[in-house]
Amino acid sequence: MQKNFYRTIIFSSLTLILNLLLIRFSFNFPKGEAVSLLGFGDLGKISMFTGRSIRILGILGLTSSLLPLIKRFNKFVNLSFFTTSFTAVSSIILWAAVGSVFDIVGLLGLSLRLSTPIVLGALSGILCERTGVVNIAIEGMMLTAACIGFTASLYLNNIWIGLLCAVLSGGAMAFLHAFLSITMLTDQIVSGTVINILAIGLTGFIRRTFLVNARLSRTAILPIIEAPFFSKIPILGEIVFSNQPIVFIMMGLVIFITIMLFRTRWGLRTRSIGEHPEAADTVGINVFKMRYTNVILGGMVAGLAGAWFSLETTGSFDDLMTNGKGFIALAAMIFGKWHPVGAFIGGLIFGFSDALQIIFQIKNIPIPPQFLWMLPYMITMVVLAGVIGKSTPPAADGQPYIKQ
Repeated sequence: MQKNFYRTIIFSSLTLILNLLLIRFSFNFPKGEAVSLLGFGDLGKISMFTGRSIRILGILGLTSSLLPLIKRFNKFVNLSFFTTSFTAVSSIILWAAVGSVFDIVGLLGLSLRLSTPIVLGALSGILCERTGVVNIAIEGMMLTAACIGFTASLYLNNIWIGLLCAVLSGGAMAFLHAFLSITMLTDQIVSGTVINILAIGLTGFIRRTFLVNARLSRTAILPIIEAPFFSKIPILGEIVFSNQPIVFIMMGLVIFITIMLFRTRWGLRTRSIGEHPEAADTVGINVFKMRYTNVILGGMVAGLAGAWFSLETTGSFDDLMTNGKGFIALAAMIFGKWHPVGAFIGGLIFGFSDALQIIFQIKNIPIPPQFLWMLPYMITMVVLAGVIGKSTPPAADGQPYIKQ
């Protein structure tokens, strides 16, 4: 109780200072002269007085910062966090939009695309950890899939076969993780670490041996698909319904896995194994089979995330091209409290921060690029520090099961 009290005081003080700085910053823009232009696709653009708009946002954030300090509202610390984050980001966007159009629709569309591997990685983690198997090998599975998928696509000259190979290679790495952690009872963190190291060595070897001297170093990328009728919806159509295949698959998997986990017998058995495998075994559920199945399925989803890097984005493969996205996916899973929809929201937040730093660099915003590159990882640290509240994993998560 005392810990929560100090946490509320410290966090409210920090958000209070930030919002006061925003209000002070708003006076740097001459009244009636500085105008921000925000683009909204087919709906045109909106002009806003920069200083006045930032001031209003600062006051809104200031109000939310004071709420947790009132006894009856002390549970609103998370609301204060998100409100302050919104006001800070919106103020930066308004500043970046002074004198030039800032494409909001483009920013949101890019955020969705960049969130795809993170959300898929988080779904992979959910499938594993809901049965009690910790999977920090998502990064290695994604990297292996990116490499194998691209190599298959390059040599077989068929991107769809490459996509299939990426998914299967993710499942193969997951099978190795399942064998080590479920059958051999290896520490699951150690097993995941071994797979991550193996993936770095394996993909580096394949690249040097088969890709560096290949006649072609790039392949075509997966095409953009426009959903009939839905792609014509203003704003939403451009953001959601005009995308490449893996983005659509990611959104479909969020819905599908949510239904399967919470509305089917398979989901009930999966969750029961993650909470109390001994009880599940007592009523006839095969714990080992369920854990193997879920870990391999999770690996295949991670393989799909890996294919996004090489087959849907760049059409090439580079060493370590996943760039830590597998670990950010784990943070998104924790942020979402092991729920697919929550993980999707967490992935969108990380994707948005990544998209923001890319657009800021394109627009030459006078912020050191190193700080912009840090954004996704800073958010990861904030999430893992428990700012968004306590996240409780499945009770048997990380615990090997030995049949009595």
